[in-house]
Amino acid sequence: MSSPDGPDRPGGESDRGRHNRLQPYLLEAIGLVYRPLLDRRRRRLLGTLQGEVLEIGPGTGPNLPYYTKDVRWTGVEPNVRMHGWLEGKASRLGLRFRVVESAAERLPAADSSVDAVVSTLVLCTVRDPPGAVSEAMRVLRPGGRFICIEHVAAPERSWLGWTQRRIRPLWRALADGCEPDRRTWEVLESAGFSGLEIERFWLPLPLVCPHLAAICTR
Repeated sequence: MSSPDGPDRPGGESDRGRHNRLQPYLLEAIGLVYRPLLDRRRRRLLGTLQGEVLEIGPGTGPNLPYYTKDVRWTGVEPNVRMHGWLEGKASRLGLRFRVVESAAERLPAADSSVDAVVSTLVLCTVRDPPGAVSEAMRVLRPGGRFICIEHVAAPERSWLGWTQRRIRPLWRALADGCEPDRRTWEVLESAGFSGLEIERFWLPLPLVCPHLAAICTR
């Protein structure tokens, strides 16, 4: 897949670890922590999707078991070390799929061509969250949905909010660009979706709290 930067050179913050050999194992471990915590929401948000589904930054594929066989799934994953994990899981689940090396800020899909875009725990890392959400809007068909689960900034004047801001540089360096204090709900609210449902919730996790789950309709 070519890009303006040249073949196999996807742009954006999300490609900083695109050849990191250890990242798949780290994400698998994180996935094990999140699996029981997000199971109910993943079933509700992903289990009813149909048609063309594009997932941004699927990592090692923790969302794959929640899709039905009615979907045609495209995984946009900048780290090529993840591709084998994704292809193996999708094959075992009997999904129709393809995996593409690209970035959230430049999705490999035509305008108004997909029924749903999925992003879970990804907007915390991309360089340009408004640009990534704008790209999701671009590729969605009218009435299509952008499904987002994300950890976000704690209340600004809380102890946790203060801590998130202080640890941001170290956290960003250790966690492949992840920032614990992003106000992602503001990005979604200003993106111009025709419909927006946001659920805010807390999980028993240190530092990366609270979370949101959003259904954004084009």
